[in-house]
Amino acid sequence: QVQLVESGGGLVQAGGSLRLSCVATGSISSLYSMGWYRQAPGKQREWVTTIRETDTAYADSVKGRFTSSRDNDKNTVYLQMNSLKPEDTAIYYCRVRAVSGGPIYWGQGTQVTVSS
Repeated sequence: QVQLVESGGGLVQAGGSLRLSCVATGSISSLYSMGWYRQAPGKQREWVTTIRETDTAYADSVKGRFTSSRDNDKNTVYLQMNSLKPEDTAIYYCRVRAVSGGPIYWGQGTQVTVSS
Protein backbone atom coordinates (compact mmCIF):
# COMPACT_ATOMS: atom_id res chain seq x y z
CA GLN A 1 0.00 0.00 0.00
CA VAL A 2 1.22 3.50 -0.86
CA GLN A 3 0.11 6.71 0.79
CA LEU A 4 0.54 10.10 -0.84
CA VAL A 5 0.59 13.48 0.85
CA GLU A 6 0.57 16.65 -1.21
CA SER A 7 1.53 20.12 -0.08
CA GLY A 8 2.32 23.54 -1.52
CA GLY A 9 -1.04 24.70 -2.80
CA GLY A 10 -2.39 28.15 -2.10
CA LEU A 11 -3.59 31.45 -3.50
CA VAL A 12 -1.44 33.34 -5.99
CA GLN A 13 -1.93 36.16 -8.43
CA ALA A 14 -1.86 35.57 -12.17
CA GLY A 15 1.72 35.42 -13.38
CA GLY A 16 2.94 34.07 -10.08
CA SER A 17 4.46 30.74 -9.15
CA LEU A 18 3.80 27.85 -6.82
CA ARG A 19 5.62 24.61 -6.11
CA LEU A 20 3.69 21.49 -5.21
CA SER A 21 5.21 18.48 -3.48
CA CYS A 22 3.97 14.94 -3.11
CA VAL A 23 5.61 12.47 -0.75
CA ALA A 24 4.97 8.77 -1.13
CA THR A 25 5.19 6.51 1.92
CA GLY A 26 4.39 2.90 2.64
CA SER A 27 5.41 -0.33 0.92
CA ILE A 28 7.63 1.19 -1.72
CA SER A 29 10.45 -0.55 -3.49
CA SER A 30 10.28 1.60 -6.56
CA LEU A 31 8.04 4.20 -8.16
CA TYR A 32 7.44 3.49 -11.82
CA SER A 33 5.61 6.71 -12.58
CA MET A 34 4.64 9.79 -10.65
CA GLY A 35 2.52 12.64 -11.85
CA TRP A 36 -0.16 15.20 -11.38
CA TYR A 37 -3.77 15.62 -12.38
CA ARG A 38 -6.10 18.51 -11.67
CA GLN A 39 -9.82 19.09 -11.37
CA ALA A 40 -11.40 22.48 -11.77
CA PRO A 41 -14.89 23.22 -10.42
CA GLY A 42 -17.54 21.66 -12.61
CA LYS A 43 -14.99 19.90 -14.81
CA GLN A 44 -13.57 16.42 -15.09
CA ARG A 45 -10.19 15.58 -13.68
CA GLU A 46 -7.51 16.13 -16.31
CA TRP A 47 -3.95 14.95 -16.71
CA VAL A 48 -1.21 17.52 -16.19
CA THR A 49 2.11 15.68 -16.24
CA THR A 50 3.75 12.28 -15.77
CA ILE A 51 7.37 11.70 -14.93
CA ARG A 52 9.14 8.37 -15.20
CA GLU A 53 12.78 7.42 -15.04
CA THR A 54 13.11 7.68 -18.80
CA ASP A 55 10.84 10.52 -19.79
CA THR A 56 8.51 13.31 -18.76
CA ALA A 57 5.35 14.41 -20.51
CA TYR A 58 3.11 17.45 -20.12
CA ALA A 59 -0.34 18.48 -21.19
CA ASP A 60 -0.29 21.14 -23.90
CA SER A 61 -2.05 23.56 -21.57
CA VAL A 62 0.90 23.63 -19.16
CA LYS A 63 3.85 22.93 -21.44
CA GLY A 64 6.54 25.57 -21.06
CA ARG A 65 5.10 26.84 -17.78
CA PHE A 66 5.09 23.79 -15.51
CA THR A 67 8.04 21.56 -14.69
CA SER A 68 7.85 18.26 -12.85
CA SER A 69 10.77 16.60 -11.14
CA ARG A 70 11.34 13.73 -8.77
CA ASP A 71 13.69 12.85 -5.94
CA ASN A 72 13.87 9.07 -5.78
CA ASP A 73 15.76 9.09 -2.49
CA LYS A 74 12.87 10.97 -0.88
CA ASN A 75 10.08 9.27 -2.89
CA THR A 76 8.90 12.75 -3.75
CA VAL A 77 7.59 14.36 -6.90
CA TYR A 78 7.46 18.11 -7.39
CA LEU A 79 5.50 20.37 -9.69
CA GLN A 80 6.95 23.81 -10.28
CA MET A 81 4.24 26.02 -11.71
CA ASN A 82 5.23 29.32 -13.26
CA SER A 83 3.31 31.99 -15.16
CA LEU A 84 0.13 30.81 -13.52
CA LYS A 85 -3.20 31.71 -15.09
CA PRO A 86 -6.69 31.88 -13.58
CA GLU A 87 -7.60 28.83 -15.64
CA ASP A 88 -4.99 26.85 -13.70
CA THR A 89 -7.25 27.12 -10.65
CA ALA A 90 -8.08 23.58 -9.56
CA ILE A 91 -7.48 20.90 -6.99
CA TYR A 92 -4.20 19.23 -7.90
CA TYR A 93 -3.86 15.52 -7.24
CA CYS A 94 -0.70 13.49 -7.08
CA ARG A 95 -0.88 10.12 -8.85
CA VAL A 96 1.60 7.29 -8.46
CA ARG A 97 2.02 3.87 -9.97
CA ALA A 98 4.60 1.80 -8.16
CA VAL A 99 5.10 -0.72 -10.95
CA SER A 100 4.17 -0.75 -14.60
CA GLY A 101 0.59 -1.96 -14.89
CA GLY A 102 0.21 -2.05 -11.13
CA PRO A 103 -2.25 -0.26 -8.84
CA ILE A 104 -2.68 3.50 -9.07
CA TYR A 105 -2.57 5.59 -5.93
CA TRP A 106 -3.97 9.08 -5.48
CA GLY A 107 -3.27 11.81 -2.99
CA GLN A 108 -5.97 13.77 -1.24
CA GLY A 109 -5.45 16.86 -3.38
CA THR A 110 -4.21 20.37 -2.77
CA GLN A 111 -6.06 23.51 -3.81
CA VAL A 112 -4.43 25.97 -6.18
CA THR A 113 -6.23 29.25 -6.76
CA VAL A 114 -4.99 31.85 -9.23
CA SER A 115 -6.57 35.28 -9.03
CA SER A 116 -6.75 37.64 -11.99
